[in-house]
Amino acid sequence: MDLTRGTGKEKNDRAKKMMLWFGIVSLIMGFAGWTSAYIVSSSREDWISDLHLPSSFFMSTALIILSSITYIMAKTAIKSGNSSMGTKWLLATLGLGIAFIVFQFNGFSQMIATGYYFTGPTSNIKLSYVFLIAMVHIVHVGAGIITLLVVLYNQIKGKYSPQEYLGVELGSTFWHFLDLLWVYLLAFMYFVG
Repeated sequence: MDLTRGTGKEKNDRAKKMMLWFGIVSLIMGFAGWTSAYIVSSSREDWISDLHLPSSFFMSTALIILSSITYIMAKTAIKSGNSSMGTKWLLATLGLGIAFIVFQFNGFSQMIATGYYFTGPTSNIKLSYVFLIAMVHIVHVGAGIITLLVVLYNQIKGKYSPQEYLGVELGSTFWHFLDLLWVYLLAFMYFVG
């Protein structure tokens, strides 16, 4: 494929998609580093092997998976020319994304209530990793919510159509990545160590 061919808009669209994928790859590398450190640290003598992840983490997982489905529905509606339905699905995605973050913080509260702390004399390296990995993911979901707000604003302003929906496509790609990343991270923390 010759990337130098096409109109200026086509080249610009390809460049935006490529930049998104560069960003996603860099995030994968960062989380790979943290999960690798988690694995290496699991050989420590003070590693807790009987930690049970909070139930709110599992509930938040269901919410973020559902939010990916609503984002797909929004994109499908916009591509088919149903703008009002696309807006409704984007609003649903936003609500589910915010609910995901609320349930994540509730999960932190559940861990603290059972005596597990992020830092301090009663903390543990495993708990520090769990808090760190979940919190860094929350920060990225926050970035995803900001991009979703931009997409929603542009949708309300009528910027997207069946012929022009690059912003929705880029936003949904990032959102689905965050969804898959969390599912991986939860499975990783549940099964490893």
